[in-house]
Amino acid sequence: MPSIELEILDSVARITLNRPDKLNAIDSGMLGELEMALGRAEERDDVRVVLLDGNGRAFSAGFDMDAKASEPGESRVERVRRELTRDFDVIMRFWDCPKPTIAAVHGYCLGSSMEITAVCDMTIAADDCRFGVPEVRYGSGIVCLVLPWIIGLKHANELLLVGSKDIAAERAAAMGLVNRVVPAGELRKEARELATQLAANDSLAIRLTKKAIHQSVETAGMRRALQDALACDIQIETTDTAESTAFKEILRKDGLKAALSWRASRVTGRKNLNQN
Repeated sequence: MPSIELEILDSVARITLNRPDKLNAIDSGMLGELEMALGRAEERDDVRVVLLDGNGRAFSAGFDMDAKASEPGESRVERVRRELTRDFDVIMRFWDCPKPTIAAVHGYCLGSSMEITAVCDMTIAADDCRFGVPEVRYGSGIVCLVLPWIIGLKHANELLLVGSKDIAAERAAAMGLVNRVVPAGELRKEARELATQLAANDSLAIRLTKKAIHQSVETAGMRRALQDALACDIQIETTDTAESTAFKEILRKDGLKAALSWRASRVTGRKNLNQN
């Protein structure tokens, strides 16, 4: 697997994102490898904990899905639904994993890669890590809208509606997105120690306790809510408006910075409605 490293260390399966030249942005090939690596870790009886981290300067800059042609007879809406459903399913694989999962993040942890860490059972962040969910800035939606269930409505509203993209690790910990913050140079050591502590516990008790914790929020309707939110994301990605069409054209011709500046000018350039 060229984009994913899988290493079994005693009872810990360490899955490492390995596309450092692209800040570990997860493309379609890497997504499949990630799913395969997690499957192998789940199948092995000697693996008791799954640890996810990334090589290079960042954990991950988010999902980097290349636009693909539709299958024969498939409409644009059907293609987008198929691709986003696959993205959603891979993210939820970490939630559904019967073994405890730990994410160790550093550098940047953005977009849907942050959603992966959010559904992991525990997250350790280096003190240099910056979190972000900038999708609304680009006219995109959220693939797996799990943040309200993890950090609460007020924090989720701020991050998701503002499109926050530079949340410091300490603030992420205060919100409940991160369990602990450690010096960047000690991240892997601290994550490995936590994984070892989990691996030393009774495996049946760990598995059933995780199942009970998840059932408590699923009984409250979390999974149905996430599936409904995915339908909203599909609608966002397949609905063209005058604003979205103009934004994409500027993005194509002049780049992201110009497109964002154009959108900002539509607001800041308008006359104050309270003025005569």
